[in-house]
Amino acid sequence: MAPPLTKEKRPFRPRLPNFLKQSIPPAGGPAGDGLNNVRDAIADFKMNTVCVEAKCPNRTHCFNRGTLAFQILGNICTRSCGFCAEKFGNPSGSVDETESIRLVEAAKRLQIKHAVITSPSRDDLFDGGASQFAALVRQFRKELPRVTVEVLTPDFMARKESLQTVFESRPDIFNHNIETVRRLTPKVRSKATYDRSLFVLREAAKAGLTTKSGLMVGHGEGMEELTEAFNDLAEAGCRALTIGQYLPPSTHHLPLLKLYNPDEFDSLRRKALEYGFLDVSAGPLVRSSYHADEAATLK
Repeated sequence: MAPPLTKEKRPFRPRLPNFLKQSIPPAGGPAGDGLNNVRDAIADFKMNTVCVEAKCPNRTHCFNRGTLAFQILGNICTRSCGFCAEKFGNPSGSVDETESIRLVEAAKRLQIKHAVITSPSRDDLFDGGASQFAALVRQFRKELPRVTVEVLTPDFMARKESLQTVFESRPDIFNHNIETVRRLTPKVRSKATYDRSLFVLREAAKAGLTTKSGLMVGHGEGMEELTEAFNDLAEAGCRALTIGQYLPPSTHHLPLLKLYNPDEFDSLRRKALEYGFLDVSAGPLVRSSYHADEAATLK
């Protein structure tokens, strides 16, 4: 009989089916070259990207569409969500004032068509980092006016002044992820609340911005809970939605309770569209930045 698995060796998720696997493209081809170009730019401009920091499984596909999710305000988050691979700690108010300039220069080199700007939660800052989001949007407008810009923000603790700072920069898309259903929010998200996220999205819609949100599935949610979330998001003015599979980054994160197959994701997409969303992307590898450029044309 084989010895029991130790904590270090215990698998934290089942063997992944083929539809959840991504191959690394070979060097010398367009996909491989695109991936290497992005890696070089990340190193040269000392950038953080959510594609890397959050271990996104879909990064190669987005890189080759001319979409990149820039992560500002460092790589340390003041919240410790049960699903997220970001480092947890206290950045103690540190902000890189040259960040917006470097990131725009990187976007120029990579000929980015659609830029997603996101950050870890920075509750240590008086405005949660809102002024840095706004500064980078304005920098893109000045230097790369043809690039569409999407912000994927934390909730800023629902401070209206912080939200207004971002709204006034007029990003093409305002994205804030609700992440999971109401019942599971206290377990899945650190310090965030379901209703606060709805408030943030509602305020963005009132400000005339195209709003977007995202859900992960696999935490044990039920279909009735998901349809409640679809309805709540639609009533908050959300126009675009992403639905993807939760995959634990490590044994220290929340366990995976259900793997959805592609047919189930297709059913979720069709159900969500019944609530009036203009765009819904749903699939095993869908993340917030998946085909993000397509939502930039929504009204």
